[in-house]
Amino acid sequence: IDPVVTLYHWDLPLMLQEKYGGWKNESVIDIFNDYATFCFQTFGDRVKYWITIHNPYLVAWHGYGTGIHAPGEKGKLTTVYSVGHNLIKAHAQVWHNYKTHFQPYQKGMMSIVLGSHWIEPNKSEDALDISKCQQSMEKVLGWFAKPIHGDGDYPKELKNEFAFLPRFTEDEKSYIKGTADFFAFSFGPDNFKPPSTLPKMGQNLSLNLREVLNWIKLEYNSPRILIAENGWFTDSHVKTDDTTAIYMMKNFINKALQAIKYDNIDVFGYTAWSLLDGFEWQHAYNIRRGLFYVDFKSGNKERIPKSSALYYKQIIQENGFFPKESTPSLQAQFSCDFSWGITESVLKAESVASSPQFCDSSLYLWNVTGDGLLHKVKGVKLKTRPAQCTDFVSIKKQLDLLEKMTVTHYRFALDWSLILPNGDLSTVNRQVLRYYRCVISEALKLNVQSMVTLYHPTHAYLGLPGPLLQTGGWLNPSTAYAFQDYAALCFQELGDLVKLWITINEPNRLTDVYNGSSNDTYQAAHNLLIAHGMAWKIYNEQYRSFQHGKVSLSLHSDWAEPANPYFESHSKAANRFLQFEIGWFADPIFKTGDYPATMREYISIKNRKGLSNSLLPSFTSEEKQLVKGAADFYALNHFTTRFVVHEPQNGSQYEYDRDIQFLQDITCLNSPSRLAVVPWGLRKVLKWIKETYGDIDIYITANGIDDQSLENDELRSYYLGKYIQEVLKAYYIDKVKIKGYYAFKMTEEKSKPRFGFFTSDLKGKPSIKFYNNLISNNGFPANYSACHPSNQEKQCSFCLFVSQKKPLIFFACCLFSTLILLLTITVFHKRKRRKH
Repeated sequence: IDPVVTLYHWDLPLMLQEKYGGWKNESVIDIFNDYATFCFQTFGDRVKYWITIHNPYLVAWHGYGTGIHAPGEKGKLTTVYSVGHNLIKAHAQVWHNYKTHFQPYQKGMMSIVLGSHWIEPNKSEDALDISKCQQSMEKVLGWFAKPIHGDGDYPKELKNEFAFLPRFTEDEKSYIKGTADFFAFSFGPDNFKPPSTLPKMGQNLSLNLREVLNWIKLEYNSPRILIAENGWFTDSHVKTDDTTAIYMMKNFINKALQAIKYDNIDVFGYTAWSLLDGFEWQHAYNIRRGLFYVDFKSGNKERIPKSSALYYKQIIQENGFFPKESTPSLQAQFSCDFSWGITESVLKAESVASSPQFCDSSLYLWNVTGDGLLHKVKGVKLKTRPAQCTDFVSIKKQLDLLEKMTVTHYRFALDWSLILPNGDLSTVNRQVLRYYRCVISEALKLNVQSMVTLYHPTHAYLGLPGPLLQTGGWLNPSTAYAFQDYAALCFQELGDLVKLWITINEPNRLTDVYNGSSNDTYQAAHNLLIAHGMAWKIYNEQYRSFQHGKVSLSLHSDWAEPANPYFESHSKAANRFLQFEIGWFADPIFKTGDYPATMREYISIKNRKGLSNSLLPSFTSEEKQLVKGAADFYALNHFTTRFVVHEPQNGSQYEYDRDIQFLQDITCLNSPSRLAVVPWGLRKVLKWIKETYGDIDIYITANGIDDQSLENDELRSYYLGKYIQEVLKAYYIDKVKIKGYYAFKMTEEKSKPRFGFFTSDLKGKPSIKFYNNLISNNGFPANYSACHPSNQEKQCSFCLFVSQKKPLIFFACCLFSTLILLLTITVFHKRKRRKH
């Protein structure tokens, strides 16, 4: 370990303060140089990095101005800048002393640690705001950096604003200029607290270390930089679980790495602040900054490593951030029967065909010069053709979009409230059913099979028929029976065309709707499970034998990681999240027929402590039999990984029962809606499902990211490539039986996060080409090997061509017949002339 030794870190001997007035007196400069000489003589043979003074800005401003640092004087501005002047001269004298007398044989380097904030303009394009930010930086960092790392003099902003500012002679400028072998930089809360003392100039304080490093590079001619002090703090009651400090450290080091890698900034070292908890100046013992916890009340003052110490150790061992992907990218393909799909939400059916012109037998006159309306001609009836699916304009548009994608499957949801407006079979909207049947049948003509979702509620649209809403919705057990009737109707009307069914989409996310109390949440979930079980049972008993389809429900299945991997309570919280989020619905269906034992036990413990009045419903023996095994595959919607903190909470709410909070990792790549891009989380959740629920078929029924860009949605393409690569690893290495992947989603909605491959006005984005390429390659092959279609599939391909090109084929046949007829007539006439 190489020592980096600071000569003066605010510990001026008391005698010098009392006798000379401290740094207000120029005579302290020579005394400081004598002290430095002694240190060089005593320790210099073992020290390669010297720091003369630590953060002279704080010494001058807060030691002799605000009085919040030692020596605690509240002086005038003239005193503050006089102290700063003496500190600069003291540093320069010591630097020259070392350079002349010690460096030739000790071979060390020397600098001064300069601390600063960073500030960003309110309006990035506003020249005045930018100018104010520059002035702010000059008043703090430039005050000391420009004389030492620049031209030997103070910034113009300071000289123009303060006429009393001490002046350097020309000889002094030459003497001070360049008196640093590297730029030693401090960035942390000391340079922000109290914020009222910083010259913010009406602009915004920022923690962007990368930006301030760029500013130093531009202002001072790309110096070598040592980050000599960086870190954060926690409140005094925090012991070893300093999770916030971990993420602040991760953010700062990440920004430094970006500056090195992308901005070519020569940062050669990073120093965490600080090793131990201690007395923190004006904050006394009210905050902690150490990597090691110190119990100040104990006699032994034990030092215990905090989570941040363990995390910093890991960063040092890996020399940065080692990717969490456990294996390098695979070059392999999925099975030939793998389903590549695209997901859409609820399709709003047209109740009346948009193009009725071939179905309406009436003749109309258009009153162009009059009222501009069409008037029916009485007594005239025209021949019509039968109604066709393509009479629905919206279906034509969907088919156009599907044709632009090379998917094999299309997942969409029916609208229960449109099909059965009364909530029962008393009124069935046959036109809406016909619309959905048309969507499915027309997609089949494109060789695209449909995965149909019966019920797709959202936060904004619960999707229940009005009468069912009025009687309590999912809080009423009778809604489950209504759903059973609705499901049976859909199986009967559409089941001959559909092989994959989803009963309910993300029932584990209806907590946002039924959140009056935890018992409301749990009762609604219970009724949803019963409804799914009843729907699965009726399909299994009445339709499976001749329709040969499969039925399941889609669960929102994001992965959870402990926000602090070094703290057991966070690991337990992550597992608890999975049980409350996924196991809540998956355990009854795929495992035991009952809710997770850990979930029941945790709620029970909270009840006994008086922290909650929650009660999970009990399954009857008949209900257990109904729901257990009521799925033919596991369907999951996965979008991100959540970083989970254990946070005890009091109250009877589903969210409070879990005792967790989420932490946003700002160093992760995030979408505009703050979804963290964590590809390896998908592989982890797929392995967890296999380990927890057995070797079952799995469909990823929704996976995607929002991307604001309309012209170049490269975030979506990056997300798809990385996430599908992790799916391939789960399939190929972990032997998870993944049967299909459905990207989310086909079209985006106005005023909502942009998840779509197509805009709301149906314009395609570049990610379509990227996804199509993945599909055509069936993964990431080293050497492409096509899946050879069977004779039947070849025949179907020919049928598809015929089906798609009917008008063209008909026209070609007519043209060919006409040509043959004309040729025959011509030949006939020529022969007739010869005879004459």
